[in-house]
Amino acid sequence: MSAFDYRNFDDRRQHSQNAKAALLAKFKARPPADDPEVIAKAKARAEIAQAREERAREREAARIAAERKAAEEKRLREEAELAARLAREAAELAAAQERKSAELALKKAQRDARYAARKAKAKR
Repeated sequence: MSAFDYRNFDDRRQHSQNAKAALLAKFKARPPADDPEVIAKAKARAEIAQAREERAREREAARIAAERKAAEEKRLREEAELAARLAREAAELAAAQERKSAELALKKAQRDARYAARKAKAKR
């Protein structure tokens, strides 16, 4: 804060005028807009901006491609899981039907055995 500690109003005013004059001199020292160096710098900035935009487009394209690949892999995985589940359910259904038919055959054999035993008992 000591840099701004001026003792009186004239010192502050003189310092302000000097600062404004320095700022004006800096502005006037700037090269004009049609200067070849300024044009070259502007062109370089434009090329850098264009390269930056191109890299951004490439990153976006790579991101989209990665998302598509991930979605395709997920779809394939889900299809494989669905096929496996359907096969498992079909196998379980076939096994259940086989058990049921075996159970029915066993019940029929037991019923036939009871019927035969009853008939044999009646003939005696």
